[in-house]
Amino acid sequence: MTLKATTSPKPVPLIGVMGGTFDPIHFGHLRMAQELADALKLAAVRFIPSANPPHRDPPMTSASQRAEMVSLAIADNPLFKLDTRELTREGYSYTIDTLQSLHKELQGSARLCLLMGLDAFAGITRWHRWQGLLQFAHIVVATRPGATLAIENASLHEFLHLHTLTSTQQLHDQAQSGIWMQEITALDISATEIRTQLTHGRTPRYLLPDDVLHHIQQSLLYTK
Repeated sequence: MTLKATTSPKPVPLIGVMGGTFDPIHFGHLRMAQELADALKLAAVRFIPSANPPHRDPPMTSASQRAEMVSLAIADNPLFKLDTRELTREGYSYTIDTLQSLHKELQGSARLCLLMGLDAFAGITRWHRWQGLLQFAHIVVATRPGATLAIENASLHEFLHLHTLTSTQQLHDQAQSGIWMQEITALDISATEIRTQLTHGRTPRYLLPDDVLHHIQQSLLYTK
């Protein structure tokens, strides 16, 4: 009697989804994406500039300018991809619409991980259809060493309690999406501060890639 060899199912790749206005993109964004990609073994990270964010003031630069800055910032990293689907979509740039679009496009060939910082996660209950996010992606929250999430929101507390994962392997193996907290290096870089420095004639060099800074200077972005 010949025994048939059994093989384990091939792991499903994980794709990180990193949204934001990127006004401008800086090393805080890039380092966060790289560390999460390394820690979670992501197959790719998609940077998705938001055209019309519903929870903050409109960006200071145009959609095409921000897409160009992202493109310049990630050009030398084959792991990073620019995704402009929110820039070509009318109306508010709701994250759940983006995840649903990606989920449909991938047709089960990969799983999505929505990457965000701790501050963004703390305010997630204000997002459009926030409880439906896990239908389409895991949520990965980047935390700084020693940082804690003070949960005063009962809905967020229950959401985290019900869906927290216990290992990174569950991101790859578990079809049902969950929430993972991942500690990363603290880079306290603010796009607001970069814009302020540029407006006042100071240089934000070493806070963002040189190619991005050169583009900003050549295009006279963030000037008075």
